[in-house]
Amino acid sequence: MHRAIFNRGELGIQVAAYLNGELVIDAWAGIADPHGSPVNGDTLFNVFSVTKAVASTAVHLQAERGLIDYDAPIVRYWPEFGAHGKQTATVRDALTHRTGIPQMPDGTSPEMICDWDRMCAAIADLAPIFPVGGDPAYHSMTYGWIVGEIVRRTDPGNRPFGTYVQDEICQPLNIRDLWLGIPERVEPRIAVLRNDNASDPLPPLESNFIRSVPSNVQLVPPVFERPDVRRACIPAVGGIANARSMARFWAMLAEGGTLDGTRLLSPDRVASASRSRQGNDRPDPVYFDMAMPLSEGGFWKGQSLPPIAAVRDPEAICCPGAGGSIAWADRKNRLAVAICHNRMLNLRGSLDHPLVEVADAIRETLGHSKGN
Repeated sequence: MHRAIFNRGELGIQVAAYLNGELVIDAWAGIADPHGSPVNGDTLFNVFSVTKAVASTAVHLQAERGLIDYDAPIVRYWPEFGAHGKQTATVRDALTHRTGIPQMPDGTSPEMICDWDRMCAAIADLAPIFPVGGDPAYHSMTYGWIVGEIVRRTDPGNRPFGTYVQDEICQPLNIRDLWLGIPERVEPRIAVLRNDNASDPLPPLESNFIRSVPSNVQLVPPVFERPDVRRACIPAVGGIANARSMARFWAMLAEGGTLDGTRLLSPDRVASASRSRQGNDRPDPVYFDMAMPLSEGGFWKGQSLPPIAAVRDPEAICCPGAGGSIAWADRKNRLAVAICHNRMLNLRGSLDHPLVEVADAIRETLGHSKGN
């Protein structure tokens, strides 16, 4: 940990790990803000797309309860979604990034992403730019509103999605600090981000990546440190958490859907959601034409490639976040790990990321090889 801080340029970092359902690592180092405030175990971090795993799990929880059929068209639950030829898109298509609408609506602004109903209406009205049900095209931001609105519409209580996550995932598992829209009381604990990619040129404005993450809602501090954005439920990229809470969520998956006597998902459902999706060998037209190893259930699969090089094991499920935060569940070894930090660094072409070294140290400490 301290080596990652001092030798590899990290600012503040937390790591937590569960093994066999028990918290065995809960550590931190570094500073949380430019004033030098130290990171502690309660410090919160933006985890960006690590949040997608929580959104995906909410869908699986609704399916577990018989409220969602993966192969049903989304319009069964959300009729407006069928506009402009999307009526055949299924819940499974949503989980596997195949609804054809990775692009954000025209005119998307920070204020707009804070308005759930407005975003869902605008996304439902999008025309697909890729074939519905065809090859995957990564839904960088639209993913969260699509799966989140499916959950909201199938929830008998019709709760806001952030409330659903607290009520049905966090509270049953005794997860204290995993937020999709923070309460005001926790804001002082959020670490300040430093974007070490700030000087990198953006991809061309006409690129599919920029269409999926428009310039004025990029995953950068000026947007995601806004008070209104922090308080909004943005399920694909807006999660704020600490490592011990995020690791506890992944421990439930590593244990086959249960933790401390509370079962959310059946082992068969977790196994099914962990299977590799079809099309993983094809270049993703949104994600810089890289092949993306995702599962049928909306998770990534571990591999020794960016941005998931820290995970390595192809049987593990994981989610990486913009800037490098990452978490994963290894059911084979009953291991769950979360690493949060406030130095945003994306090394898409290299495995030389400081968090790989941290991840390897965790495995070695717990008696696992680098490949497991």
